[in-house]
Amino acid sequence: MSSSPLSACSTHAEATPASPALLAIDTSTERLAVAAQAHGRQLGLQEPGGPLASARLLPAVQSLLAQLGSRVSAMQAIAFGHGPGAFTGLRTACAVAQGLALGAGCPVLPIDSLALVADDARAQTQGRHDTVHVAMDARMNEIYAGAYRWTGERWQVLQAPALWPLVALAAHWQAEAPACVAGSALDAFGDQLPTGNAERVPAEQDRAAALLRLARQAWQAGEAIDPALALPLYLRDKVAQTTAEREAAKAATS
Repeated sequence: MSSSPLSACSTHAEATPASPALLAIDTSTERLAVAAQAHGRQLGLQEPGGPLASARLLPAVQSLLAQLGSRVSAMQAIAFGHGPGAFTGLRTACAVAQGLALGAGCPVLPIDSLALVADDARAQTQGRHDTVHVAMDARMNEIYAGAYRWTGERWQVLQAPALWPLVALAAHWQAEAPACVAGSALDAFGDQLPTGNAERVPAEQDRAAALLRLARQAWQAGEAIDPALALPLYLRDKVAQTTAEREAAKAATS
């Protein structure tokens, strides 16, 4: 995928003139996604994120808003993927959303990053499944997993995002097989994560479009909060061991 915000941009369905002016950002995965709507139009872009996200996010926002003929100060709310996801990516999106919102004098909309995957999967499968289970690779043989049901207007959380050991989630799904599973864990773990006859959606098609759809739903549901209250959703409190802890673990297994 090109890293150019211009060539990576996609125009989604037209917003109505009465639609709120929204900016939405997400850096919780290896893909950076930005979307916005203003003046009855909406645009989104996706490009490689990961370690590039902190340097690319603000230029991507500026480019997208310029194409819409708008600016941050005109936004009524700024949505951000608050997690779960990559530790640094969550901090980046939260900090940028807070800074932009404080400058614009508008609230923020925290968005469930796993719900983004469910929404994209439902779009890819053309609405065949109202319930989508999400499994994202969390590294270290662990998975961020959640389950969501489409109610016709918005997503209902059936199983809140949680950090699962691979073997535990595999056993859970063997006992209660899902109908549709989406997320990066499908490719990351392969046969180690059996899904039975479930329809599998391992890769997202348009994360930016899903991000904007969820931002609109959050706005309509009155979920905007003060920027000062914005926090990333960390499901793994500790992602690294100290040297002493590594030595202790090594000694315990020797």
